Amino acid sequence: MLTFRRALIIAAAVLTLFYLLRNTQAEKQIQTADMLPKPGPVIPLQNNDNPSPDTAEQHTLSTNSPKGQKDPSRRHRKPQTQISLQDLRVKPLKEQLAYNFPYDPESKFPAYIWQTWKYTPASGKFDPTFREPEASWTLLHPRFVHEVITDSVAVQLIKHLYSATPEVVEAYKALPFPVLKADFFRYLILLARGGIYSDIDTQALQSATEWVPPDVPRSSYGMVIGIEADPDRPDWADWYSRRIQFCQWTIQAKPGHPILRAIVTNITEETLKRKDQGTLPKDHESVVEYTGPAIWTDIIFKFFNDPEYFDMNSGNGNITWRQFTGITSAKKVGDVVVLPITSFSPGVKTMGAGEDDDPMAFVKHNFEGTWKPANLRHIGETY
Repeated sequence: MLTFRRALIIAAAVLTLFYLLRNTQAEKQIQTADMLPKPGPVIPLQNNDNPSPDTAEQHTLSTNSPKGQKDPSRRHRKPQTQISLQDLRVKPLKEQLAYNFPYDPESKFPAYIWQTWKYTPASGKFDPTFREPEASWTLLHPRFVHEVITDSVAVQLIKHLYSATPEVVEAYKALPFPVLKADFFRYLILLARGGIYSDIDTQALQSATEWVPPDVPRSSYGMVIGIEADPDRPDWADWYSRRIQFCQWTIQAKPGHPILRAIVTNITEETLKRKDQGTLPKDHESVVEYTGPAIWTDIIFKFFNDPEYFDMNSGNGNITWRQFTGITSAKKVGDVVVLPITSFSPGVKTMGAGEDDDPMAFVKHNFEGTWKPANLRHIGETY
């Protein structure tokens, strides 16, 4: 006979069993959710288990360096201590930027593509010659956020991102030419947000996920750059500003990278000094040295030879153009991957660059863009 006491015990057992089953199911759902890919702006890892012999040979990544390299992940992985705004503002600009935009070399590359132009592709005033290059980035990077930032939006974006360092905003607004602002913008947006910057007249030939061999951990590097010029002739200085010149029309970086921090500091301080002295450029002749590939190249080599990031007590001397001239595959120095001239400058017919269909050709830049000042256009055809 079912007594009240027995009924109470049975009910309690049923409720307990139901509770246990429910918790077990919830735990399984949580575990399953953790295993699912999480959406967000990150570059997916690519697997290439069976590369062709040609591709494998082309993608050999050299890590040899003329001197020892410190582990960049250990060097940059510092605890972020809280600093009051008042104390932060008295520190050098470079330290302020390091605090506001910390660098984590083990983080993933943000899946952003940044470009800048007078008008967006949705505008009827958008130059039709840019439509195919601009669209190529979206087609080859469907999971990326692709933004074309207009001049009017750019200044508001910079004001927002760099509100804690108003001198950077002041320098950006003080630059007298759009080409100077465009140069500065690429460094500013990558320092703050990371991803890929590419000039509006540059066409993507291969996805950025293919630029570096898949067996190289993305946690081991934080920037990817290419070679613009490698003029191996006696009169190279008549044509280019540096013996090896790194291009800045396409750059991939993780936010906060020390190279970006250094060039933003350099341009900001130089601009404000010239503003105070009344010596801001009156023409485009100094663009290459001021914000363009010459100063970009100098900053990169300074980083490669900085004892803060590299062990200067070992190796065979400084890293110079000699370590990069004539390279045909990617070369990793510290946490920077340098691609050969073919990768970002295919089809120039000079300096050993391959054609557009070369396996190492990743982007195609329109050197002769009519929107550029004459002295900034490429002279490869007369080289």
